[in-house]
Amino acid sequence: MQIKKWLNLKMIKNFIHCLIFSMICLLPVSSFAKTVMILGDSLSAGYGLNPQQGWVALLQHRLDQQFPKQHKVVNASASGETTSGALARLPKLLQTYKPDVVVIELGGNDGLRGQPPQMIQKNLAQLIQQSQKTKAKVVLLGMKIPPNYGTAYSKAFENNYQVLSQQYKVKLHPFFMNGIAGNKNLMQKDLIHPNAAAQKLLLDNAYPLIRGAL
Repeated sequence: MQIKKWLNLKMIKNFIHCLIFSMICLLPVSSFAKTVMILGDSLSAGYGLNPQQGWVALLQHRLDQQFPKQHKVVNASASGETTSGALARLPKLLQTYKPDVVVIELGGNDGLRGQPPQMIQKNLAQLIQQSQKTKAKVVLLGMKIPPNYGTAYSKAFENNYQVLSQQYKVKLHPFFMNGIAGNKNLMQKDLIHPNAAAQKLLLDNAYPLIRGAL
């Protein structure tokens, strides 16, 4: 009787385990999806390109190929965006999309407008802090600017990203436009925005950090 009772209990336990496993397998894949939110300017908004040509759209395609239906990419970028503008929009974006990863590609427009490097750093710091408070991992895509405002300004601007990366322990690509800037074959006619051919290179620059965050 004891053996029979033990066997019955074992069968019941096995049945429960199988039932739980089956229920997990039947859950929608989206239940496990992680959301990657790109918070950038025209470089990420795909200025001058068809929507599916931009590096952010290519990111979704690559993730779908490597991790089918596991990750969702939200492009919260806007052409002409500044760190101040993004800071005003971020709380609602975090509440709406609840991203697991926030990729910050900002600062270029601030630099071109000659905004004080200290102010740019402060705004970027707040963007990182607010994202981290929601338990999101942050990836920072750094920028460089032409020496229009002098070498000291350019160095201070570039140094912002290194300082923030170390202070908040976030992954950094020092120059998102690496391999593209200065190459006329990879730029649109305005010589400011990358063309369609450059988008894969932008993705290649950002992807290792994004994949690592996931």
